[in-house]
Amino acid sequence: MSEPAVDTIARLVPAILKALYAIEFAGRHLSPQTLPRLIEAIGQRGSDLAPALEQSRAFDWPGRLAPARDCLERAAAETMQSLSGLLSAPQADQPIVAAYRAMRGYARACEALYPMAPHLRPVNQFFLEKSARDDTARIDRLAAIDPATPDVGVMHVGGSAGTRGGFSLYVPEDYEPARAWPLVAALHGGSGNGGAFLWSWLREARTRGFVLLAPTASGQTWSLTEPDLDADNINRMLAEIGSRWNLDATRRLMTGMSDGGTYTYVWGLAAGCPFTHLAPIAAAFHPMLMMTMADADRVHRLPIHIVHGALDWMFSARTARVAEQALIQAGADVVYREIADLSHTYPRDENGAILDWFLTYTIGPKF
Repeated sequence: MSEPAVDTIARLVPAILKALYAIEFAGRHLSPQTLPRLIEAIGQRGSDLAPALEQSRAFDWPGRLAPARDCLERAAAETMQSLSGLLSAPQADQPIVAAYRAMRGYARACEALYPMAPHLRPVNQFFLEKSARDDTARIDRLAAIDPATPDVGVMHVGGSAGTRGGFSLYVPEDYEPARAWPLVAALHGGSGNGGAFLWSWLREARTRGFVLLAPTASGQTWSLTEPDLDADNINRMLAEIGSRWNLDATRRLMTGMSDGGTYTYVWGLAAGCPFTHLAPIAAAFHPMLMMTMADADRVHRLPIHIVHGALDWMFSARTARVAEQALIQAGADVVYREIADLSHTYPRDENGAILDWFLTYTIGPKF
């Protein structure tokens, strides 16, 4: 690699990653009340990204590095657009809506950047949980895997990322068929899609070793009033995935944010649901659900991990407390986490605790 190319990459990659971390911070703390303070906090975090991208575009890259250039420049452009949308959100007619919309660029930037993980150590570390970023042996092992290995990595089935009724999937690059792998199905919120929501869980899947399914609802959101519509579709996905990869039938987590969390309740408590663990996040819940859709045998001793923000302005934390009590009374094994500083946004920092619970919880016989 020529020295100018090294200099260009060495300037561009840290600028991208610094801006992506800033977007993550904003996404975790986003609410109508905090938006002005967030803008002030992240205002300068992307200041070196535009000059780095300009330098890259002006540089005559060697032909063999064209794929790397394309990945990095696309990731930089998507990151800049997302950050710019966040910074300008307070001037929009609906600031919080504009801020949420700006966050969509984060997933597009991650998808553009991810192919560089085997080649660039800082990118490799970015797509690992924080606790694993100094694990040299793990990083070297992941970097040594042939990127062309079939049937592993990120893939989209049924159309491009986010296609209605399709799904996005991540199979760890170090997948081996000799053992059964846990499965996490992550359900997006009402305005989202699986192609974007996949990136909320990919670090953990890559670090801990589980297959990650991120379906996209058939309609504009999950079929909450006719749960069989999306249930049938997800069951087909599970059958397709199970025919190609060795999945652990005793470790299947369904989790979801907002409408995805509500659907986790609606379908997850019903008879015949194939998931062994549930983790609804920032979800709506009504006690009538226990009488109209929940199956008593299914709910008894069912492991459920509820996460909700005390500052949630869309679905009050009181609804989550009602869910906790109703499920406990029905015999479910419930963990309840109410987070003091969390609004109606996705708490990625809770993924680790959810996975610690999911991967270690032993399901005993039902009585």
